[in-house]
Parts: sequence; structure tokens; C-alpha cells
Amino acid sequence: MKNQKISFQTAGTSESLYPAEDGNRPLVVLHVYAGDGRSVVGAMGEIGCGDCSLLVVGGLKWDHDMSPWFCPPPAGNTKPCTGGADAYLRVLLDEILPETLKRIPGTPPFLGIAGYSLAGLFALYAMYHTDRFSRAASVSGSLWFPEFAEYAKSRAPKHEPDRLYFSLRDTEAKTRSELMNTVQENTESLARWYRTRGIPTTYELNPGGHFRDAALRTAKGIAALVKE
Repeated sequence: MKNQKISFQTAGTSESLYPAEDGNRPLVVLHVYAGDGRSVVGAMGEIGCGDCSLLVVGGLKWDHDMSPWFCPPPAGNTKPCTGGADAYLRVLLDEILPETLKRIPGTPPFLGIAGYSLAGLFALYAMYHTDRFSRAASVSGSLWFPEFAEYAKSRAPKHEPDRLYFSLRDTEAKTRSELMNTVQENTESLARWYRTRGIPTTYELNPGGHFRDAALRTAKGIAALVKE
């Protein structure tokens, strides 16, 4: 991946595109809470991630755009999630992706989607509402989200995933929030469920807390999606 960054804006979001070195390489969409994804790109280089184009989308209304439906504040210092994922996904598909595809070399053989925390939840949710993405990485995904595990198991994705990647820290479930402490149980349950469907699924449990090595772990998730 080149160090080149192409910046543009659509529909109130901010896009940072890191084009692949060669043409016709995969495109991965990564949603971030803040920043332009430069630390993730650096980590991708350090671990020898396969060549791909990376679109980093920021400037989001995080608790709205990345949440599939309403959820009260899951812990005392958090905000409610207000369920704007469907509306944002339309913006992603109709506005952001077309502008991105104009700016990358060649035609990507597939599109992947990745995210950390709530964006990891959104990455998986998007698979049930569009067939544009064939691979997804949910890194420390907010899979504690109420009723999401049941939702995912009760229907089929729009595109049967070619590959899924899950990653979690082993202390993330150790919280006073009765809702958030289900995250490991739900993540492991979903990983097992996708495997029973014959979907190649990777699950990694790493030591530490939610925010540790976020860029490196996100890079590992992207690398898992684009490996040959």
C-alpha cells in the first residue's frame, strides 16, 4: 500500500483513501471514531498486509450512524445509540462508494468492511443489508448490543461471506454493565454459528482491555480479509 492519501468529503463525512500499489486489488472500508486511519495503515505495513485499497471514513455521528436500532446508554458514562445504521448505509452505498471507486486503480475483485467497537458491529450488520461486501472484520465489536446476536442468527446475510474475522480482548467482558459483559459470550457464539454455516471464520482472543493496540489489531483484521 502506498503512503499516498487522497482526501475527499461526501454527505458530511470525511474520507481518507489509501490506494493500492497495483490495479485490481481489493477495497476495504474502515469506519473510525476519529483520525484518518494513518496509524492503521502504518500497522498494516509493519505486519506485511497484502496490497489493497483502504477507505477510511470518519466524521461520523458515531452512536447514531453505527448502531442498528435504539439502545439506552449501556454504561454510566456512555451515550444512547440512536439507530441510524440503515440511513448511513444508504449514504455509504449510494454516495461514498461510487466516489471512492472513481479514485482507485482498476476494479477491486471484492469489497471488505472492517471496524472497531461500534464500527465492528456495523461491519457485521451491513452484511445483512447489502451484498456489496463479501468479507467483514469485527475488531472488539460491540456485539453486546441488545438482541443483535439473535438477529444475526435468525436470518441469512445478503451475500454469504467469503471470510469473517473476529477479535476481542479478554478483559472486555469484565465490566459492571450487565449488557456489555455479554460481549465475549456473544462474539464467541456468533463465530461458532458462522462456522457451522461453513463460512471461514477466524476468532482471536488477546490479553488486555478494549483500547489496547487498537490500530495493530485493526490492521490484523484487514490483513485477514485480504490475504490470498
